[in-house]
Amino acid sequence: MQAEIITIGDELLIGQVVDTNSAWMAQRLNMSGVELKQITSVHDDAEHIAKAVDEAFSRADIVLTTGGLGPTKDDITKQVLCDIFGTKLVPDARVREHIYDLYKARPDVLNRLTETQWQVPETAEILENRVGSAPLMVFRRTAADGHRQWLISMPGVPYEMEIAMTEQVEPYMRRIILQQTEGQIVHRTALVSGIPESSLAIHLEEWESDLPPQLHLAYLPKDGTIRLRLSGYGVQAKDVQREFDTLCGLVKDWLVLTEDEPLEVAVGRILKEKGQTIATAESCTGGRLAALLNAHAGSSEFYMGSVVAYDNSVKQHVLGVSEQTLATCGAVSEDTVRQMAEGVRALLGTDYAIATSGIAGPGGGTPEKPVGTVWMAWATPRGTFAECFHLGSLRDQITARACTKALIRLLAILRCQ
Repeated sequence: MQAEIITIGDELLIGQVVDTNSAWMAQRLNMSGVELKQITSVHDDAEHIAKAVDEAFSRADIVLTTGGLGPTKDDITKQVLCDIFGTKLVPDARVREHIYDLYKARPDVLNRLTETQWQVPETAEILENRVGSAPLMVFRRTAADGHRQWLISMPGVPYEMEIAMTEQVEPYMRRIILQQTEGQIVHRTALVSGIPESSLAIHLEEWESDLPPQLHLAYLPKDGTIRLRLSGYGVQAKDVQREFDTLCGLVKDWLVLTEDEPLEVAVGRILKEKGQTIATAESCTGGRLAALLNAHAGSSEFYMGSVVAYDNSVKQHVLGVSEQTLATCGAVSEDTVRQMAEGVRALLGTDYAIATSGIAGPGGGTPEKPVGTVWMAWATPRGTFAECFHLGSLRDQITARACTKALIRLLAILRCQ
């Protein structure tokens, strides 16, 4: 079963609003076993919308649209869909009752424009939009080759769309549409680090060439890591798992994770299992590592806090880095990050600590310490370890890669101690 997403709205195409709906919907479709073929964004223009729908139906069984369902003149999706499916707008008493109930505490909202919201396409199946006034509309059609197709129209407001998708659209698809599907979509993901993408592809070339046609391997590089996503379409989970186990064996020398989860989540899970804690002392990463570690629910169980010691005076007077070390070795040095890590570990009373100090650029580099040089240290119950990395030349790239390296090495340490 294949689907396409069409997002409708001028605001998306001028960059005024970022389309987060498509990414969220894509994840949900995969979880439901639906293969997403394409995502398209179009203007609030009747011709563009109609053309996008026609093209989507040439490729997909299910077309999901968001946007253009409001009561104002620029919201034309409902009328365009009527034209596409050869129907007309008629009043719907249930939708009218819902809208009156929705706005009973705000009678000023009920005006002649709001009244247009309970006008719905006569041949569409209407699903409830619990938190908004725009009804969810399901259109059915039969393609030229005889197979059934569906278009489901949802509001563009993200929280409305998400509730509509989870409460109405997904159950509808499972009940009416997906019962026709044989097999399922299965994804398994491994995270590797320490090998260039091209070298990895050569290493896996023979195995990848022998994969069955319904299995596909994707390489997804980011911040010095490569996510290897093995996908199976219309297959059994055990068949994907068997090949995934082989893949993990082939990349064991660079393997970091065998689950599709952020590094910081994996770190937090292990720390919580061990009943241990961590703190961070950051210079060049400027709190970015701290933001990752406390971004997920439950982080208070293992993450104690951070000292962003950007200036040398903070390194010295808060973290206890010696004045002599800073004077003779410099802020970006092994001795400095070791003392930073040990200092914050003692200061916050944690089991582990990570320290970063580097030259993120664009200026400040020297021949001995060029831009991209980053020293890191990990203070642990079994001693302190330090390592130097060279992480590129772009500031954001350097700090992102530094955080990734810090977490990957911490995972290795946690697994050994």
